[in-house]
Amino acid sequence: MSPGLLKMWISLGSIVFMFISVFSIYFSRYKITNRVGKVVLAFIAYSLMIVAGLIMVIVVFSGPTDA
Repeated sequence: MSPGLLKMWISLGSIVFMFISVFSIYFSRYKITNRVGKVVLAFIAYSLMIVAGLIMVIVVFSGPTDA
């Protein structure tokens, strides 16, 4: 697998993390009534959002590949 293709898959995984976190935040705010469930789901969602953002920054600032 070429380095460019690997970077593409890593950034795609980051985008999936962002979608999961958006839906998790929606469910934690509007659909779940249990207070502990809200906090746990929101914590997971914000953690995924931070990880996705860090991955995107690393991929973008790592520069182009030589392939």
